[in-house]
Amino acid sequence: MKKYPQILALSATCIALPAAAITAEQSAFFDSIAAHCGKAYEGTVIGATSADSSFSGKKLVMHVRECSDNELKVPFHVGDDHSRTWVITKTQHGLHLAHDHRHKDGSEDKVTMYGGMTATMGSATEQSFPVDAYSINNFRENGLDVSVTNVWHMYIKPTEFTYRLTRENRDFRVDFDLTKPVDLPPVPWGHK
Repeated sequence: MKKYPQILALSATCIALPAAAITAEQSAFFDSIAAHCGKAYEGTVIGATSADSSFSGKKLVMHVRECSDNELKVPFHVGDDHSRTWVITKTQHGLHLAHDHRHKDGSEDKVTMYGGMTATMGSATEQSFPVDAYSINNFRENGLDVSVTNVWHMYIKPTEFTYRLTRENRDFRVDFDLTKPVDLPPVPWGHK
């Protein structure tokens, strides 16, 4: 190691970095969602295609259920399916979105914790999460090659929250009315 003392110095510097380094815009976006902690809202699919048929005719509810300084857990209930939870986390590189998918018995689905990291600062009302390498590998391993270009978007305004998935030939969007809280849904599968 005597040949490369700068590597040791660089390593020591990296260890001292703060745990969360997000932009003011990302922090404001995170805080806007956190302000709804403990509340649930009903949503409507906008511009559905045949790929979205599993959402047709079902009550769609998001529940800002668990909130800490660095992580939000937002279950997305589709009728009697309580398998989905969005996990938004502050990291050293921005905000990360993961999709925690569970089976009814609480066990993890083989396609779970996929998502992405913000690639730009976004804004206080809009953040985008391009698919990350872990997710691309997981999709390919499970025959979901169509998903390797996914970009997830979230928008929050005073009266509306939007979850959106885009890729070639797919634009899935659900708008939630933040002006009318609804009854809290059941505990999502695999959570306490």
